[in-house]
Amino acid sequence: MKSRSTLATWLGSLDSSGLARVLEMRRDAAAPPEPRSVGELADRLQRPGSVALALPQLALPHLQVAEALAALGAPASRDALAQLLGAAADDTARELDVVLGALADHALVWPDGAGKLRMAGPLKQAWDAPLGLDAPLEELLAGTTSEELRGMLAALGIKPPGTKAQRLAVLMEHHSDPERILSVIDKAPATTRKLLEERAGAGPTGPARFIMFGSPGPDPEPGNRWALERGFLVQIRHRYGPARMPAEVALALRGPTWHAPFQPIPPSVGLAPVTPGEVDHEASAAASAFAAGAASVLSACSATAPARLKSGGIGARELARIGKASQADDTVVRLTLETAYAAGLLARDGDQVSPTEAYDAWAEQEPPEQFAILLRAWRNLPLTPTRARDEDNKALPALVGAPPCNGCVQARHGLLASAAQLPAGQGVRVASDLGPLIAWHRPLADSSPQHGTPFAAVVREAELLGVLARGALSAIGIHLRTGDAEGLDVECRRLLPSATATARIGADLTAVVTGTPSARLASLLDSVAERETSGTASVWRFSPGSIRRALDAGRVPDDITADLAAIAAGPLPQPLSYLIADTARSHGRVRLAPAACILHGDEPALLAELAAHRRLAKLGLRQLAPTVLISRSSLDTTLAALRAEGYAPVPETAEGTVRIEKIRPRRAAAPVPAPRGSRARIGGRTTATSTNRESATPDPRTLATWLLTAPPTTPEPPPFDGGAPFTTDTEEVVAGWAKRLPYSDIRQLAHAIDTGQAITVEYVATSGSRTVRTLSRLDLDPPYLEAWCHLREAERVFTLSRIHGVMSAAPEGGE
Repeated sequence: MKSRSTLATWLGSLDSSGLARVLEMRRDAAAPPEPRSVGELADRLQRPGSVALALPQLALPHLQVAEALAALGAPASRDALAQLLGAAADDTARELDVVLGALADHALVWPDGAGKLRMAGPLKQAWDAPLGLDAPLEELLAGTTSEELRGMLAALGIKPPGTKAQRLAVLMEHHSDPERILSVIDKAPATTRKLLEERAGAGPTGPARFIMFGSPGPDPEPGNRWALERGFLVQIRHRYGPARMPAEVALALRGPTWHAPFQPIPPSVGLAPVTPGEVDHEASAAASAFAAGAASVLSACSATAPARLKSGGIGARELARIGKASQADDTVVRLTLETAYAAGLLARDGDQVSPTEAYDAWAEQEPPEQFAILLRAWRNLPLTPTRARDEDNKALPALVGAPPCNGCVQARHGLLASAAQLPAGQGVRVASDLGPLIAWHRPLADSSPQHGTPFAAVVREAELLGVLARGALSAIGIHLRTGDAEGLDVECRRLLPSATATARIGADLTAVVTGTPSARLASLLDSVAERETSGTASVWRFSPGSIRRALDAGRVPDDITADLAAIAAGPLPQPLSYLIADTARSHGRVRLAPAACILHGDEPALLAELAAHRRLAKLGLRQLAPTVLISRSSLDTTLAALRAEGYAPVPETAEGTVRIEKIRPRRAAAPVPAPRGSRARIGGRTTATSTNRESATPDPRTLATWLLTAPPTTPEPPPFDGGAPFTTDTEEVVAGWAKRLPYSDIRQLAHAIDTGQAITVEYVATSGSRTVRTLSRLDLDPPYLEAWCHLREAERVFTLSRIHGVMSAAPEGGE
């Protein structure tokens, strides 16, 4: 509570711009319902889950400074921190102040007004042994008796004062002086000096960390007793394991030349000059190629919905089928499927993954709008979709629904941040050289190597999407990093050409479309020809089978010819006209009627040929009349067998009319909420991947001004007694059952229930295990809460009393 009160005091001392920076960096703490006071904001900022969201966004020097401050045992002075980091020089001191300012903007480290730096409580627990140091002397001596303190002082040659508090203060003063510590240790036995130096971890490999278990009591290591008698090692009462070395002693033994790691300057990389025009040209080519490939992939999924494996996801065989149908490689297929699923264009539908109604609206848009939707989904995708194999080199399925990977999100954000910091007019010579920069900007990012290079997968994805071009951040990458949706749309329209509405149809029976074909053009050509290639130029080939497929769907030859003439860049070549006419003449020469079934036609010779055909003998054909055959097989079986032998029959209905074989694309009835937070703009409206109704995030500047001028209130009302100042009935019901939740958590949970927002909770199961779950579609049924659990991807029932913490679902962006 002490750190919370000092944080609230510091927040209240900020001006509106300073508080707005905190709210901007920690968006989850400002999520609806907005905090009603600076005290409640401080409470939200100190939640372990909120701090856990902020940590992955920090660069390497931020984490190094935070670890050093944790090792010092905050609160600590800035001078002590600078000395530990070796940041006393003017230039390094300025870098330290910059880092401290960034940590303050995240409300993770702040000055307390008394010359000390304080840090968020959960941040201290991020390291088991920061810098390889144990706890400070004061903490380790918490359970020591006054008599034991007297003995330590006597062994050090210091006259013990009268009270325990005074003895502890004198001992701490002695151990705070490294020179005093070293002067005493110099007189220790050789075995003791060796033991203490090893425990201090003063070697070049860094601090030693000990994990030992055994019986309680003094360590069996030689020289232990001498150090225990003087407080250089402390044996914790009623604890297993070795004696522990206070941080002050370890730092003294490491010497004045030892400093904690501090790398405020990012690593250097090989650069090469590049002009904006060159970046635009390469980004445009890459983005256009991906947009065309993505449209082909999703069109193939619309024609035949991908089947799911029993274990979940789309397997390698189905991915290969989609790639062959769309003429796209595995990387483009995987990247398209994952981004489309995140954008709500695909959804799980039983044992398949089907396009949603949002896909139909997406397919009607121009390529720049289509591409922008997929690009925004990629930015916050909680996985690396192009990672096709696991550590054992086994193929990974797509859309497997694995737990969200925050490290993957941060790797992507780290790439954007790294490329944005490159000098103007410069790009890296080799894109993979961005790996060390990404590791500096996002040390906690997932750096799983691909082909032996860290971050290779995410760098390759950025190049495929045109986000990274010629080793530099492109215009679309700049707007993607800042989350500027309007600017991103403008740049996509500038760099990506509009859809092509015409095709060059050649005498070799091919149709070539340069650029991305429009939805109408692609649909027409897919219906009458076979797609051979996709990309910056797409090729379709006409054949008797493709024309017959169009005729089977109810098209008539004159309509096919007219439609192709309307999209052709010139007159239709004569070979194509002959192909359509010849296929139409043979189409329907034999007709099948249901009976089980009857074949009839106007040509007795053709019917006699069918009856005598050896490969059709399995159908059990028998001639009833010169123009009538009967089959013992069903209509569909007979139809398929005749077509397999090269005939072109058509089926009839019971009324004698031609049965049109038009297959309606399957659509998922209702997309299941996916564990992705992306949103897509389709047709001028915003659609979410789940059924949640999201409240607008408050403007940080407006909220900061309001908080600083609002009358001070306590974030916690009196314990629930039926008379607490609840503002809604839902708050009162939740408070009555979730008694472990503080009032600010009750407000957020009740608000999520009332507005249909997603929410993240810390839940303790009956087994005692703690999990963090994101829930949506909340339905309050006291003492239970029914919700869709994104961790389990299923409906679950949660006991309100077992919810021990609440915070808003991870916001978009995360920068």
